[in-house]
Amino acid sequence: MVAAEAGVSRATVSRVVNGSTSVNPEVITVVNAAVARLNYVPNRVARSLASRRTDVIALIVPESTSTVFADPFFAPVVRGVARALSDTNYTLNLLIASEARPEKTRRYLQGGNVDGALVVSHHAEDHSYVGLGDSLPIVFGGRPLHPELSDAYYVDVDNRASARLATDHLIGLGRRRIATIAGRQDMPAGIDRLAGWRESVAAAGGDPSLVEYGDFSQSSGAEAMARLLMRTDAASPDAAASGDPIDAVFVANDQMAAGAIQVLHAHGLSVPSDVAVVGYDDDTFASTLTPPLTTVNQPSADLGASMAELLVRLIAGQEAPRRTIIPTTLVVRASA
Repeated sequence: MVAAEAGVSRATVSRVVNGSTSVNPEVITVVNAAVARLNYVPNRVARSLASRRTDVIALIVPESTSTVFADPFFAPVVRGVARALSDTNYTLNLLIASEARPEKTRRYLQGGNVDGALVVSHHAEDHSYVGLGDSLPIVFGGRPLHPELSDAYYVDVDNRASARLATDHLIGLGRRRIATIAGRQDMPAGIDRLAGWRESVAAAGGDPSLVEYGDFSQSSGAEAMARLLMRTDAASPDAAASGDPIDAVFVANDQMAAGAIQVLHAHGLSVPSDVAVVGYDDDTFASTLTPPLTTVNQPSADLGASMAELLVRLIAGQEAPRRTIIPTTLVVRASA
């Protein structure tokens, strides 16, 4: 149909539609005009059979559905990926891949359904992607922890350095009993942010034992803050050798910081007068809290876009860095 409209062979139309540079520019113009007049859409199935390409990229989030839709971290990542792919021929498939059935995701990726995959929120115990990089381009959001993924391509922020930056800010405000609510220790963000806090506290001669853990949810931040207060309350039987009450807390994400601030208020403590609070992410929680949250801005949309751009380069067979680090900044608001 397009060939007849343009007055050329079907082979010529195929070369033009598939982006061949061997066709005369004038012929390309004629064919493209015919495509536009006929509102022609290439048959993706036929093209994929011929080229062994699907023009599909999978964005995999190995979390429960409830976590994905409750955590404001994921939406800007998806937005960034979509932004980077908007001018390409790639279609984005979002897979919410529960850790309970990782083999289902692996079968999908091995079944020739996609040209490449992006993995966000990877956990150390998830082995789904080990060995897949030999046959399918994969880019991780965050440094993979599994030892067999040590040479994987990934995009991340410097979680350790930015945690030091946040803690140094609290030290600069004159705070000396600085605790932390750390995130999950099976994820690089949780591990590295805790390490950065410890380095900063140790350099200032602080107490590196003032740690409680959460799972990045608001409720876990509240529970961790309650445990910290119990540990540092001189009247509490669990406060053996606790010393003075804490006067600041660095929290590994803004959701947990929101829970922590709720508990501080419930105990009659003022933020920041009694306890200064710094979070991490600069998501929707940060500016809506009372008081507004001082936090590390993690540019999640830029992270998603960088992941997608890197994957497109890998699919095209181009050289690309295995490690890409996105810069962060500290946003100072009223909580610290």
